[in-house]
Amino acid sequence: RFMQVARALARMASSSPLHKYAIQRNTLKLDLDFASVPELDKGKLAACRAAVDKHIKDGQVVGIGSGSTIVYAVKRIAERVKQEGLRLTCVPTSFQARELIRDAGLTLSDISLHAELDVDIDGADEVDVNTLDCIKGGGGCHVQEKIVAFNAKTFVLVADTSKISDCLGTRWTRGVPIEVVPMAHAAVQRRLAVLGGKGGLRMAKAKAGPVVSDNGNFILDIHFGALTGSLAPAALEQTIRMLPGVVDCGLFVGMASEAFLGAADGSVEHFARVARE
Repeated sequence: RFMQVARALARMASSSPLHKYAIQRNTLKLDLDFASVPELDKGKLAACRAAVDKHIKDGQVVGIGSGSTIVYAVKRIAERVKQEGLRLTCVPTSFQARELIRDAGLTLSDISLHAELDVDIDGADEVDVNTLDCIKGGGGCHVQEKIVAFNAKTFVLVADTSKISDCLGTRWTRGVPIEVVPMAHAAVQRRLAVLGGKGGLRMAKAKAGPVVSDNGNFILDIHFGALTGSLAPAALEQTIRMLPGVVDCGLFVGMASEAFLGAADGSVEHFARVARE
């Protein structure tokens, strides 16, 4: 029965309105000062600079993502607030994001106070540049990240060009992050094994036992291989989310409107979702 439902969801996904959109691509070249910036972080800085300078405007409520890339976005936002006197309200997606906002001296709020945001800027572990679907959750923050992204008028991805993919599951091979209620982790993992998923609990490195999310739950990392056919992202996301005990997963499907993917030379590949004519 579980497999029948999964196949039905795959058929529904193939007729999704997302197919009414196309992705436009262009290359931006930024003149940046990379002094003291590690080589591996130069692309992250370039992507964040381009995204923040295009999308952040006075009076906005801004979602602040999580992860190593977002450090550069927050730094640039703080620079512009100081230089231009921008009035911004920042909504965090994790404990880390909350601390970044505080440390930068930005105005901190919460999604319970600002249920609609103007823009959300966040990183990604892999981005399908043909659709702007992505995998997130390498840092274990994907549930709060998805809530904030869903409630933003504009959701923008930032990353370095190593995250570019033509098919999710081919570059990021650590598995789709799935947050689960602790008592359900074994049952959920067994169900996902039926679909060919391989993996298990994400284990902590500085403590004994599994990683515990900001929400007090466990995280499964389940790799399904290339996400195509019956395991296409939209279908797989719905299949995972229907399992009792699953809080949400790191598949972000049809959510991002733009992506800025930076290279170490300061160039940025810009992708934007546009309606097909």
